[in-house]
Amino acid sequence: MENIISLKDIVVEFEDGERILKNISLDIKDKEFVTFLGPSGCGKTTTLRIIAGFLEPTSGDVFFDGQRINGVPPHKRNVNTVFQRYALFPHLNVYENIAFGLRVKKVPEKEIVKRVGEMLGLVNLMGFEKRSVNRLSGGQQQRVAIARALVNHPKVLLLDEPLGALDLKLRKEMQIELRRIQQELELTFIYVTHDQEEALTMSDSIVVMNNGCIQQIGSPTDIYNEPVNAFVADFIGESNIINGCMPKDCLVEFTGKRFECVDKGFSPNETVDVVIRPEDVKVIPAEQAKLTGIVESVVFKGVHYEMIVDGVDHKWIIHSTKAEPVGTMIGMTFDPFDIHIMKKTEEAQG
Repeated sequence: MENIISLKDIVVEFEDGERILKNISLDIKDKEFVTFLGPSGCGKTTTLRIIAGFLEPTSGDVFFDGQRINGVPPHKRNVNTVFQRYALFPHLNVYENIAFGLRVKKVPEKEIVKRVGEMLGLVNLMGFEKRSVNRLSGGQQQRVAIARALVNHPKVLLLDEPLGALDLKLRKEMQIELRRIQQELELTFIYVTHDQEEALTMSDSIVVMNNGCIQQIGSPTDIYNEPVNAFVADFIGESNIINGCMPKDCLVEFTGKRFECVDKGFSPNETVDVVIRPEDVKVIPAEQAKLTGIVESVVFKGVHYEMIVDGVDHKWIIHSTKAEPVGTMIGMTFDPFDIHIMKKTEEAQG
């Protein structure tokens, strides 16, 4: 697939010299569902605003279909944005809200009828044409906002935390709907969220951001299973992160014990971060284990139990379908490929 958007060395600075984006470089492929993921204030919405044209970078270049578009106003870019606050027109019904952009562009009425009808079908709102937007549920209002953004046939749709105002059940339904719409229309969607599960569920590619830098870019599977540093490992799902060292390749030491692993390329006795996912920790009898601990708490999470286990030098999080009673001494083990080793000096990209 060709790149539809490229950001080259993007810097955004406030007047007081604070840098919001620090030399961000990123390529986004055509027809891809890309999610910017990170904590509040990391720069993800700022990056979206740069692409939309609502904000000009302090330095760096923005390319759309290979053409530099710095200085091109938002209405002349082939992108549309859906915000968390849907900004629907309360005095217009569903049909007229969707048709608004077409009327501004003086599209012929016959074409407006055709396009609005297509959008109503796409977002499953047929029969709601005359309904006041004030009488719609949050999910229905969000569908109107998406239809209004798509009716102009943009090549890229930008979505800035559009599901944030919805309850959990509705949010999950809309995640599936958005993915269906993106695949049906074969458009590029660029999505902003701080919700890890949302990003993992919907995306072809995830851009993890922190402190104005890109930490990692990859598929949901890559981001979850092969995080490049402790920040990504901790932000994408829960993790046990322990200080350790590498006596040699494929051997790591932490909590006073040595374990086989599959990681290479470290200096002898290099200090590292050791990352082990809670679901990868297996509970075994204490007398059979190198690592032991006392079960401190047990919480039922629906599909698994979450146990907090007090070890010698670390409090472990364990996810298991079977719970051990609080106060029990247990053993813990894991396979070599479930131990992920991160360099302490791992620098962010961008």
